[in-house]
Amino acid sequence: MADKDTNKRRTFDKVPTKICQYGTDCYRKNPNHFKELSHPHLESILTESPKGKYRIPDELSMSREVVAEQLKIIAQLYPELESNPPAKQPKKDDTPTAVRKVKAATPLKPDKMASSPPKTKSPATPSGAPSKGNAVADLFAERRARMAKQQQEQKKVEAPPPAQQPSSSSQPPKPTPQTGVSLKKVIPRNIHDYYPVVAPKGKMAAKLAAAAPYNMFFTTITDAPVTHREPLSVTFQELLDPSLGELECSVQMNFMVDIGWLLGHYFFAGYEDRPLLILYGDESPELKTVSTKKPNVTALKVHIATPFGVHHTKMGLYGYTDGSMRVVISTANLYEDDFHNRTQGLWISPRLPALAEDADTGAGESRTGFRESLITYLNSYKFAQLAAWVSRIQRTDFGEVNVFFVASIPGGHLNTAKGPLWGHPRLGYLLGKHSAPIDDACPLVAQSSSIGSLGPNPQSWVLSEIMASFRRDSAPIGLRRVPAFRMIFPSFSNVRNSHDNLLGGGCLPYMRATHEKQPWLKDHLHQWKSDCRNRTKAVPHIKTYCRWSHRGLYWFLLTSANLSKAAWGVYNKSAKFEAPLRINSYEVGVLFLPKFVIDENFFPMESKSSGDNKHPAFPMPYDVPIIPYAPEDSPFFMDYLRG
Repeated sequence: MADKDTNKRRTFDKVPTKICQYGTDCYRKNPNHFKELSHPHLESILTESPKGKYRIPDELSMSREVVAEQLKIIAQLYPELESNPPAKQPKKDDTPTAVRKVKAATPLKPDKMASSPPKTKSPATPSGAPSKGNAVADLFAERRARMAKQQQEQKKVEAPPPAQQPSSSSQPPKPTPQTGVSLKKVIPRNIHDYYPVVAPKGKMAAKLAAAAPYNMFFTTITDAPVTHREPLSVTFQELLDPSLGELECSVQMNFMVDIGWLLGHYFFAGYEDRPLLILYGDESPELKTVSTKKPNVTALKVHIATPFGVHHTKMGLYGYTDGSMRVVISTANLYEDDFHNRTQGLWISPRLPALAEDADTGAGESRTGFRESLITYLNSYKFAQLAAWVSRIQRTDFGEVNVFFVASIPGGHLNTAKGPLWGHPRLGYLLGKHSAPIDDACPLVAQSSSIGSLGPNPQSWVLSEIMASFRRDSAPIGLRRVPAFRMIFPSFSNVRNSHDNLLGGGCLPYMRATHEKQPWLKDHLHQWKSDCRNRTKAVPHIKTYCRWSHRGLYWFLLTSANLSKAAWGVYNKSAKFEAPLRINSYEVGVLFLPKFVIDENFFPMESKSSGDNKHPAFPMPYDVPIIPYAPEDSPFFMDYLRG
């Protein structure tokens, strides 16, 4: 269709000459994108349709709503296109050579399509709205478009799936546009045909019990079969496993949600009609309309005042029919690619029973104060739909939780009577109160899938704020050295050698322009290597922070927060009185402190060959010792995928 549209295309001097490399799969709604790149298939629709009455071809029916919005944007930018200007010759393919080679070498199968990572500045803007520019969110959107197109093609040849239970409503269902949400038409008969890795049913509770006391897992890697059988590897389907309890209702909080993929899991678990509340950051037509197709699903977009923040939290709340519940905190978006060939981390709480009706108000809190922190976080959304969950959590026994809840919420924050509540000061407060004394020779090791603008030198933010918080322990305050800073971030060679070649870097939104403004960071960068977890070739989307010595691991944080000011916060030093902490994004993580998990001063990092282990080794996601970049190494930049 692209060639046909190009031949029919009308010319206009202001229309960009460079053609968008995604062609008819382009899903963007960012006006800046249409100022930079031409879309012949859309421009031909404008020139050949009556003004305002666009004739959208059947081939684009899966994304008809999106195409209509794109047409409105182009019509506003280039109104002359609707005035029938003369034809323009087709232009040669401007796709960068390196990207063309990657695409040729790596077919875009349903489980191998490039997408971008969750860390972005803001969701794509609606038509006609001013845009701050959002390359990463746009890449996410194109991934959805390709999936939708493939699902449309597959529906033509697939046998109809088993019928669902009739709706409790007496009203006949209204016809709805095909957006990939209707499970009746998209879900195949066999779960193995829909998800590449499927674990045996009924065994997750035993797997969780065996993972104690850490309860930390990693997602399976599709192209690494050895990970499908590992005791600490999980699929999303296992979070709905019947052995964990019969699900009554649930909440999914995330940045990116592929609603068809997510509801497919609930369908196969037998929970397609159970109440599901979704809080999301990245907008899509499917999420906006899901409640019209699935009345049991409520999807709420989390709006953030600043364009530099996102709803980046990745957390699930699972309520069971016996009154108990469970909390899952992870680093993965609810999206096929994030559970494919990427290294992700998850903390899964024990099953938390309901308190007795006559229990004291303060009963059921953990030693770590997890319940109170979780409630404070949920209340920050100010969503009435969360009120029932807050009430349920207050009536739940969190006594078995042995980790701390560490989160960020957008806004300006001051210390409270209970100390700082959010961002890097919150972590520093907990370490200063509970961490065993740590030798200053032990470096801080940060590892994330994105790196923000950290400043022209280490003192700009990393040393002055991050290290000031992350270096803390319970030793008396005195003259001490600032620990060394180490950063694990995949190099170009790491990504090139990954399961998905360069396309594996689609979850690493670090831009060359940002790196060139902070050249000092190169001296602190280390390779991604995870032979211990069979995940060296699985690009890390996991985010972790920790400190260790030869004695062991002093603390470990698993979180959604990348190393950025938007995620962790930065002090407003120009304030006249107390400097407030400014945070732009929602983030959630869990802090493991040995004192609360194994009643020791540090976690063991190696299993003793004698088998006489008092405690199991902590499940580190990467190999220790870590390996610095070689002089010829450079970080992987998203620019490699964008040309």
